[in-house]
Amino acid sequence: MILPTDTLYALACRAGDAAAVERLRTAKGRDDGKPLPIVAADLEQVAAFAELTPEAERLAASFWPGPLSLVLRARPGLSDAVTSATHSVAVRVPAQEFLRRLCGVAGPLVSTSANRSGAAAPRTCAEAVEGVGAHAELAVDAGPGRLEPSTLVDVTGPEARLLRAGAVAWEAVLRVLRP
Repeated sequence: MILPTDTLYALACRAGDAAAVERLRTAKGRDDGKPLPIVAADLEQVAAFAELTPEAERLAASFWPGPLSLVLRARPGLSDAVTSATHSVAVRVPAQEFLRRLCGVAGPLVSTSANRSGAAAPRTCAEAVEGVGAHAELAVDAGPGRLEPSTLVDVTGPEARLLRAGAVAWEAVLRVLRP
C-alpha cells in the first residue's frame, strides 16, 4: 500500500509478513542485501523488535514522534526479509497521527519511500502511484508531503553516526547526546 508519512509518501506493508515484505522489495527494486526501515506506533512497539540503548531512548524522547530514524540492533525474531541478515533495523515513530494509529492496529510497518530504487522520492500520492502503484493494492492521498527525508542515525556502536542528513539537524541530535 502507498501511505502518506510526515516526510514522503511510502510503500508499506506489515513488517511481520515476510511474503508481503518480499513483494514490497520487488516493487521497490531494492537489493536483497539492503535492509528495510520500519515505522511504529510508539516506543513500546519499537522495543518489541529492537534493542533500545540509553542513547536511542534519549533521542526518541526528544524527536519522536517525528522525522528521526534510528538504526538499532534487531531483536531475535525480526525477519531477515526486513533486516537482510544485518541484525539491525532503521525505525522511527512518525509524527503523522494516521500512520501511528495504523501501526497501533496493524503492528509495525515496513515503510520506504514509494519509488523505485534510484528514482526521485515522491512528494505526492500521484507521483507514488506513478512510480510503484502497479504493485500497491491501496493508495491513501493526504495531499502534498514534505520532500525532506527523515534524518538517519546509527546508534548501534559506541558513538552515534549520521548516515543521512534530513529533517532533523545533526547538531540537534548531538545536543541531545552530548548536553
